[in-house]
This record gives sequence, structure tokens and C-alpha cells, in this order.
Amino acid sequence: MHAEAAPAAERPRRGAYRRLPVEQRREQLIAVALELFAARPPEEVSLDDVAEAAGASRPLVYRYFAGGKQQLYEAALRSAAQELTRRFVQPATGSPTQRLAQVLDRYFGFVAEHDAGYGALLRGGSVVETERTSAIVDDVRRAAFRHVMRHLRVREPGPRLALLVRSWISVVEASALTWLDEGRRIPREELRDWLVDQFTAMFAVTALHDAQTAGALSAMLALETADGPSTGVAALLLRSAGAADTAPR
Repeated sequence: MHAEAAPAAERPRRGAYRRLPVEQRREQLIAVALELFAARPPEEVSLDDVAEAAGASRPLVYRYFAGGKQQLYEAALRSAAQELTRRFVQPATGSPTQRLAQVLDRYFGFVAEHDAGYGALLRGGSVVETERTSAIVDDVRRAAFRHVMRHLRVREPGPRLALLVRSWISVVEASALTWLDEGRRIPREELRDWLVDQFTAMFAVTALHDAQTAGALSAMLALETADGPSTGVAALLLRSAGAADTAPR
């Protein structure tokens, strides 16, 4: 928000009950809860569902999550948030739009994997939503913001540049929800490219009103090539800049 991120360590799979070390059992319960919350809205998942899917008993689930479903949901949400945040990591290789496209590929991979749970999480209004769960989601947004600024090489963004990036992150979230609601009718690759172009277009418009954004845009475009893989707005801006440079004075 590296080449494809290394796959996360495989989580313990559900199965018949067997005695596991404390931390391993806890991770197994979280993994099973994540699967269920990904398939159905959180309010439709019960502790009995988690226990059955994990091959465990309800009292055993309570032993690890004395706060009941709310505590288990928050633990599962925190685990998912950490996984999503890892998908923002991208080394500074390739053009900025290439890096952004690769991050979006991983982001929408996460959205597709967690479907119903992702929708319930971002829409809010869930019976298990609290200030703590909202804070977990906000932490993911802040991580995305930091990674974008790192790739723009901006240490202290001004109010307009910060607003631009946060607004684009909101566009990505809303697009993901709409994509899920409408049955994923737009191919993921097309949605990704459209969002990359959205970012560049929003950047160009904001640059008209803010010197810091204009400087960051110039630095970003300096790493793009008009004949490279970026055929969207960045390439259009590059061609326009080239035409302006060769125009008679």
C-alpha cells in the first residue's frame, strides 16, 4: 500500500480433537474462527460453530477466550489485520505504478479470500463491532498510508497530500465492497489498473493546488516510462509533459 510476498506460515487446520500446546491450540481456534468469519458475517457465527469446526468443545473455547465470542472475534480480526498489513510491504523496485499494482493484487487477493468477513468489517454495524475492533481497522489504514508515503519518499506530508492519500485508500475500500456486492463482475486485473489510474489522476489534480504534491508527482513520474508497462494516466501525463517540452516557445 517485493515481488510476491512470501506466503504466511500455514495455520493449524481444523480436525478431530487432540491435545495441543496452549499457544498452538489458541492459534488453531483463531484460524478456524477466521475461516468462519470470512465465509459469514460475524453475527452469524457462534462459539458452538467455532468449537465444532475446530473439533473442540465449547468449554475449551472459553478456556482460551474467557471473554467469549467478542474476544475471539477481536483476536481473529487482529490476526487478519496483521496479514493484510504484511501485504502492503513492497520494496522500492520497479516504477511506482508497478509497485502499487502489485500491492493491489495482494490486497484484492485478501478481499477475495475473506469475502463476507471483509464486507461486514468495513461496513460496520456488526453486533460485535466495538471501539477496539474499529481501532484495529484504523491501524490497517494507517499502515497503508505509511507505506504509500514511504514509496513517495515523503517524510512529513502536508494536509493536502495526506488528504489525497487517505481519500484514495477510502476509494480502494469502497471499490472492494462494491466489487464483492456486484458479484466480482469486473475482472480483478481491470479493477486494479483502474485504481492505479485513480491514484495518479487524484495526484495530478491535487498537484494543481499544492506545491508539495506537485513535487512528489514529478518525482514519481520521473521513475515512469511512457513506453513501459504503465499505459494509464501516468503514461498519458508523461506524453503530455514530453509534448510540452518539445513545443515551440
